[in-house]
Amino acid sequence: MGKVIAVANQKGGVGKTTTSVNLAASMAATKRKVLLIDLDPQGNATMGSGVDKYDVPKTAYELLIDEEPIDQVTVKDTSGFFDLIAANSDVTAAEIKLMEFFAREVRLRNALAPVRDYYDYIFIDCPPSLNMLTVNAMAAADSVLVPMQCEYYALEGLTALVDTISKLASVVNPELQVEGILRTMFDPRNRLSSDVSDQLKQHFGKKVYRTVIPRNVRLAEAPSFGKPAMYYDKTSNGSKAYLALAGEIIRRHEEEAQAVVVD
Repeated sequence: MGKVIAVANQKGGVGKTTTSVNLAASMAATKRKVLLIDLDPQGNATMGSGVDKYDVPKTAYELLIDEEPIDQVTVKDTSGFFDLIAANSDVTAAEIKLMEFFAREVRLRNALAPVRDYYDYIFIDCPPSLNMLTVNAMAAADSVLVPMQCEYYALEGLTALVDTISKLASVVNPELQVEGILRTMFDPRNRLSSDVSDQLKQHFGKKVYRTVIPRNVRLAEAPSFGKPAMYYDKTSNGSKAYLALAGEIIRRHEEEAQAVVVD
């Protein structure tokens, strides 16, 4: 059964969508079968995957509200060679419409059930707020990957997010846990970045990925060309970092699987 990972942070501008798109593309490059679900009504992950959010026939709205089969709403032709469930402004209406349904928190989990065996990794790009879309993502996910900048306010926000994950786990998904904490837009010349990074490792230990995503112009430029960084400039430090992150995540999961077998 594939891993379902929600990419979430209640603070905006931390590289959440950049991480979702580039990690999905990097995993696909390792020959894994990957699905990226864009749950953010801004549709940035959709556009960054080379899919026109204004012209896509079906989105996460049809999946969550109309309960259309997942293969009917999946876009197969993306610039990152992964499958995509797109988002646009219609998904804002989905958030409101969800409030009308019974068991509204688990509609995404139920929708994913038929394809969990097909995909190796399913990534969910969450909105930068705690709403019913984010709750659906958390209920469907095995774990949460948290991208964050190494600055003081981000550290405060992380504490709030971990508390939120804990509360959601107790209500909608007892198996939910923190997958890992990813340091993004990292500048080693910045003293504060290094200090916050040290605090992260002190408090969260092995949950902090060894891989660090640097502040990188190519990562910032790639979405405007509708491509993940590795297909925009594969030699850039940003694309290399996300490939390294994919490798680190795969190794972690292989080690966990071996530990379960030994036990």
